Amino acid sequence: MMNWDLIFAITNNYALLMWLILAFAPRRTAILTGVFYGGVGLLAAAYALIIIPLMTGLVDGGSGGVPDFTTLAGVQQLLSSPGGATVGWIHYLVFDLFVGLWVARKADKYGFARWLQIPILLFILMLGPLGLLLYLLLRFTRHNKVADAVLPE
Repeated sequence: MMNWDLIFAITNNYALLMWLILAFAPRRTAILTGVFYGGVGLLAAAYALIIIPLMTGLVDGGSGGVPDFTTLAGVQQLLSSPGGATVGWIHYLVFDLFVGLWVARKADKYGFARWLQIPILLFILMLGPLGLLLYLLLRFTRHNKVADAVLPE
């Protein structure tokens, strides 16, 4: 039996620590590398260690069996269970932190001040794609061509 509340609390608080480091620590190579491997990498590993046994039915996530991703009802059933909600949240944490790290590095490259980056990073943390959209719109202010502003490089 997995303690889903504990797993949720640990991964959520750990991700928040990584976000605080990303937003406020100096952007030195060692710090960014630490956020990448120690934040994104470790959270992705936690996700993998949970999703594989959950998907194969080795661990009961509380959804009543092996998740069915082929129907809306199956996804709803998974996400309404403690295991499904926890692994789904970790999924968000991993990808949002990855996007936040990418945005922070690119924003530094294009000379955007930290005071302008922090609200965008907060939007990425809380609302994912909306924060990314805000950053992409901001990038338009530093480019002459649309292609230069949106290529992920």
